[in-house]
Amino acid sequence: MTTALPVTFDDVRAAAARLDGIAHRTPVLTSRTLDSLVGAEVFIKCENFQRVGAFKFRGAYNAAAQLPPGRLAKGIAAYSSGNHAQATALAARELGTSAVILMPEDAPRSKREATAGYGAEVVTYDRYTQDRTALGEALAAERGLALIPPYDHPHVIAGQGTAALELLEETGELDALLAPVGGGGLMAGSAITAKTLHPGVRLVGVEPDTGDDTKRSLEAGERVTIPVPRTLADGQALPTPGEITFAINRRLVDGIALVGDDEIRDAMRFAFERLKIVLEPSGATALAALLAGRIDRRPRRIGVIASGGNIDTRRFTDIING
Repeated sequence: MTTALPVTFDDVRAAAARLDGIAHRTPVLTSRTLDSLVGAEVFIKCENFQRVGAFKFRGAYNAAAQLPPGRLAKGIAAYSSGNHAQATALAARELGTSAVILMPEDAPRSKREATAGYGAEVVTYDRYTQDRTALGEALAAERGLALIPPYDHPHVIAGQGTAALELLEETGELDALLAPVGGGGLMAGSAITAKTLHPGVRLVGVEPDTGDDTKRSLEAGERVTIPVPRTLADGQALPTPGEITFAINRRLVDGIALVGDDEIRDAMRFAFERLKIVLEPSGATALAALLAGRIDRRPRRIGVIASGGNIDTRRFTDIING
């Protein structure tokens, strides 16, 4: 099924070997309370415990580690609202090179500070009036850096697919797998992995309802662009899906569920109070869709990727008390 795609399951397997001993093998959490609420057996892949606090480290390191030595030595660049920024900065440090990261001016302060803390230079832009892809490409070209995009790159996608690989190695066959969709890299990597190992699994991506670019694109049969969405889920505030990721998700994803800010807030609160974990808004959207009953034909065994937990104390308390 996946051999004609730009990323294969062999690529995901190779990424897993490359990440072995570098990335964390994150825990899979279960909860009888959650199972009872949704009427299914649920397995949560806790990527909030990954290095840099999100799944993004998997893809950033897998891509950076495959750069030719001379190219790597010149440094790497990335553009990101936060998690890929931190991931690329840490990957650069691990590989002994430098990083320059383009981040939106309104990115959470904790994410900007963490990125700088890993040793990267941070350059800011206005996400609502400027094109980050064009800015990032220009910045990389001007400084002679290798650009690692946040999702639309085969090596990044393969790295992200290792989260689903670990989950399925631990749980065995699932009836459904839910993952957040921003640019689509995590969903694409997860879909390649899951559909290869268990062709009957149902793949459901989850977007904020104000940022439904992937849902609209799948319905239109081509990539569409929406205004930059305003949502609690800043990591999913994108106007259009990636070109490579959309080609994969169009083939393999079974559906898209939408969640509102209040449902994201409820999921973050549930995760904190009942599961004892902290999730950022984007990291909670897949759980939010499950708790809000957005999944039709409720499966018996469900995997949920909690994609990240990068949020500072003030913002977390403001959101869950909102």
